Amino acid sequence: MTLSRREGGGCGFTLVEVLVVIAIIAVLAAMLFPIGLRAREASRRAICLSNLREIGLAFSMYVTDWDDCFPNTGDPYLWMGRRWRWCLAQYLGEVIRRDPRNPEEVLRSSSTPQILLCPSDNTSPTKYDGTSYGYCAAFYHTPGQLAVMTTDGLWKVDRFACVTQRLEWVAYPAQKVLVAEWLSSHEREAAGWWDWRGARNYLFVDGHARYLRARQLRRAGDGYPDPNLTAGGLGGRDVE
Repeated sequence: MTLSRREGGGCGFTLVEVLVVIAIIAVLAAMLFPIGLRAREASRRAICLSNLREIGLAFSMYVTDWDDCFPNTGDPYLWMGRRWRWCLAQYLGEVIRRDPRNPEEVLRSSSTPQILLCPSDNTSPTKYDGTSYGYCAAFYHTPGQLAVMTTDGLWKVDRFACVTQRLEWVAYPAQKVLVAEWLSSHEREAAGWWDWRGARNYLFVDGHARYLRARQLRRAGDGYPDPNLTAGGLGGRDVE
């Protein structure tokens, strides 16, 4: 007489049962995978926000030491992370070392603090020497200059002289962006300051940092959510 699986004390599974279990596991994995990705990105975003708050403290100390003036080296491309970092080097809490092969080269270092790199930024580690954050050109150009400056003027030959700006000239400290991620995005679109897609972290003059979608920013003089060219300069606002 043929015994059933239960009668014979067996503990095996039929092929159909195995396939059902595999299908259930696959469905659960498909449901949990996006949740895991979102959780990981939320963690990276939090680290990025923390970086910006620390950078805000560094700027605050710099401005205090320099008679309430914002960094201005006379370099029209100071807004780029590889350039402004040297002004804040002693305030960042981590050592930035010059490249011993070319110590005068500002675009390359032998040691860049992790505080300058957003964990979600896949471009800067290899292309921009580990610097994810831009310092707004509005802090070393006058409102009049910004009113006629174009996006090309930021990237190409800047024909405007750099003019030191003072803290007291900032009309809306809680609404004027000082530093922000400029290329990385915490949403699917990896768009920078010159695109209305994506979302990133922004540091404001008063020291607070916020996560904002590009469309939450006011339109700048170049037609983009670009805090470099804020309408009105330090007298203007980047958010409502």
